[in-house]
Amino acid sequence: MKFQTSIFWSLTVCILLIASCSGPERQTATLLIHGGPIYTVDSTQAMVEAVATKGDTILFVGTLAEAEQFKTEQTQVIDLKGKTMTPGLIEGHGHFMGLGYNELNLDLMNTTSYQEIVDAVAEEVKKVEPGEWITGRGWHQSKWDEMPSDTVHGFQTHYKLSEVSPNNPVYLRHASGHAGFANAKAMEIAGLEILSKDGIDKFEVEGGEVMRDELGRPTGIFNERAMTLITQHIPESTPEKNVKAFELAVAACHKNGITGFHDAGIGKETIQLYNGMKGADKMKVRMYGMLTGWDKDLLSDWYEKGPMVDPDNLFTIRSVKLNCDGALGSRGAWLLEDYTDRPGHFGHETLPMEFVKETALNGLRNGFQVCSHAIGDRANQEILNRYEAAFTELPELKYDHRFRIEHAQHLHPDDIPRFAELGVIPAMQAVHMSSDRPWAIDRLGEKRIKEGAYMWQALLKSGIPIVNGTDVPVEPLNPIASFYASVSRKTLKGTPENGYEPEQKMTREQALRSYTLDAAYGAFEEDIKGSITVGKMADFTIYNQDLMQVPEEELLKTEIEMTIFDGEVVYDKGD
Repeated sequence: MKFQTSIFWSLTVCILLIASCSGPERQTATLLIHGGPIYTVDSTQAMVEAVATKGDTILFVGTLAEAEQFKTEQTQVIDLKGKTMTPGLIEGHGHFMGLGYNELNLDLMNTTSYQEIVDAVAEEVKKVEPGEWITGRGWHQSKWDEMPSDTVHGFQTHYKLSEVSPNNPVYLRHASGHAGFANAKAMEIAGLEILSKDGIDKFEVEGGEVMRDELGRPTGIFNERAMTLITQHIPESTPEKNVKAFELAVAACHKNGITGFHDAGIGKETIQLYNGMKGADKMKVRMYGMLTGWDKDLLSDWYEKGPMVDPDNLFTIRSVKLNCDGALGSRGAWLLEDYTDRPGHFGHETLPMEFVKETALNGLRNGFQVCSHAIGDRANQEILNRYEAAFTELPELKYDHRFRIEHAQHLHPDDIPRFAELGVIPAMQAVHMSSDRPWAIDRLGEKRIKEGAYMWQALLKSGIPIVNGTDVPVEPLNPIASFYASVSRKTLKGTPENGYEPEQKMTREQALRSYTLDAAYGAFEEDIKGSITVGKMADFTIYNQDLMQVPEEELLKTEIEMTIFDGEVVYDKGD
């Protein structure tokens, strides 16, 4: 009996030894990061000492001593040396190819006068052949240090521009993208040079405006949908130029710490380009594409086949972008009351509201999020009404729809709580407040500004998250500027002392969430990105200083030191 018992225990021990030897291998890290403040945006452990990744996935988050258990001779180690790390930043509303093309065309973002635009075009004329189009973007008359003497409705006229470019058609987009400025040659090509007060009606566009002087002559300014009178004549880009613009946009994202991008309005050609870039292993930003709403055939095709949620987490399409009004700078934002500085003018409804409801219903039926551009208080109110009508009509499909309003800049006070009540996410670009607030009061007046403009804290307190961003190329891609605007409510020059409407400031924690976890939530992607959490994608942004602790006046000195995408360093300022 004793012999049998001994054999039994010997066999048991052998089986246990065999089982332990054949168990799962110890997990090993390909990358270990430590040595500075690491903000996780994960409520279970807000700050940690170290992060370990395996390939493109976060393997461990916690203490350095524990993290080193995953370290081998093959593990790459990054010592932050006091620098700060957060989850990879997400641009919550931008125009990716516009970002790339801004690198290729005339960049007028920093022009401070009409004369600077004229001078820039004059230099470009020297480089191109006669008849070749000159295009650019970024001018904003309300940000100039001085205005020309001859203006119409607050805009410059084309004559000085036309003088320096008589043989080249020129078209320069407003920084907002909601207006354009053409020279005489461009208007001649479009058949507009002979317009008179009596003959212009046939060129009017619903939802837009051809700006005219007192004699009925076009001034060169084309607002909202009237821009197509010119843009339809601009030659299409080449595939080679598209690829170059794409690559420049990716590089710009990495330089700015951006690892995810919500592309607000893409068509068939851009979708084909992105698929090609993914296939060529060049999609080094997690792209969340919104289908452009003006192409009804495109929408019908996608409604039929349904959303495309990428298992590789690189290029997903599950939303529709609608452009429902214009911008405040060009007085195209659709308002409930007329513009303070242009009485009798209310802006433009650039898309019929019945189409917003139709799209909302189609979105619910086919699994697509709807993202509607709205800047003016009337546009926001009308869209909320159409969303609510669709939810009422299809109550069984309204859950977790995550419909959005892009910009939501100026709201009627009664509409502020409706966002949370309806579950509608405001995607707001804080840097717009910094750029626009000094002159926005001229458009809206003090009462409307104080009661309903850039209402970040009021919306957050109502229980709805905010998706942040820059609307690049309307504003530079720099997330630090938008973060600073979020927490200071100041211009980038640091004025006014306490910020505009300081009660609406975000905390630094809220601002970081709006660029990470809340931005991921706005794209149904909070389970894969937006926080430094085990199992999520290994995307990180590293800064030269602690943006969560430095004094406010030092915030704008924050620089991106390194960007990590899919567990690999894709940008290193030190290289």
